[in-house]
Amino acid sequence: VALPALVLGAGLLAAAWRWLRGAARPVRGGSMRGKTVIITGANSGLGRAAAAELLRMRARVIMGCRDRARAERAAREIRAEVGERADGAGELVVRELDLASLRSVRAFCHRVLQEESRLDVLINNAGIFQCPYMKTEDGFEMQFGVNHLGHFLLTNLLLGLLKNSAPSRIVVVSSKLYKYGEINFEDLNSEISYNKSFCYSRSKLANILFARELARRLEGTGVTVNSLHPGIVRTNLGRHVNIPLLAKPLFNLVSWAFFKTPLEGAQTSIYLASSPDVEGVSGKYFGDCKEEELLPKAMDDLVARKLWDISEVMVGLLK
Repeated sequence: VALPALVLGAGLLAAAWRWLRGAARPVRGGSMRGKTVIITGANSGLGRAAAAELLRMRARVIMGCRDRARAERAAREIRAEVGERADGAGELVVRELDLASLRSVRAFCHRVLQEESRLDVLINNAGIFQCPYMKTEDGFEMQFGVNHLGHFLLTNLLLGLLKNSAPSRIVVVSSKLYKYGEINFEDLNSEISYNKSFCYSRSKLANILFARELARRLEGTGVTVNSLHPGIVRTNLGRHVNIPLLAKPLFNLVSWAFFKTPLEGAQTSIYLASSPDVEGVSGKYFGDCKEEELLPKAMDDLVARKLWDISEVMVGLLK
């Protein structure tokens, strides 16, 4: 008797919370007509929501995705949702990009540089969360390799096009969980020890430090760089997290009630990519479309520069 009553009570509380919160559709920014945007991991979750909204703003959106078939299916669904425009403005393009393979990153960038005359926004969105210990094609711990190193190489290879297209923007999706991470230069590849939660947090701290150092290096170029946390969002990012079977109904109810939808979670990415409010703003950290304070370890410029130097060697930009 107690368990059904608990579930029912939680359901009523959840419904009330969602009603009070309103789950309002956020106000969109201005037109992105004539602008080209690359979004990594755009076939699901936050990336898919951002792709749909920026397409609505008439941007040319390049979906950089590991699974081409899934990406093509997502693109068809997005086009159906948004609708074709009579004036032909707005376009969705699918390109294969596996951030766990430096070879794939280079091939993607080579094609972009050959085919695209401009790049106005790069959204580093894709990520992997708390996976079992595994390595990328190039031998890097998967979370650090995908979340940080893959995007590090991608961004550096596209910097020339971004500079030529200035004013342009780079948006780096991090997480509040950066607070639990540390940059251990003695074991960046987790060869000595591996904790899936810690390694995710470390990769998200690396994202922020990368954005901070990149913003410093790009001062005066017209290219801005900002990082963000999307909040707790209902996506498939947590597919590696094991939830006991009996707890799943309650977890699903709680996530429905209290977690953000992908569209709600993508708002800060969309804001940083399109809003005139942040024109010229660089090197900052945002949440819910507002600037937020960082812990001192995420503002350590010496660590940021050392991480940059080591990352350059790891991805082969420097010997």
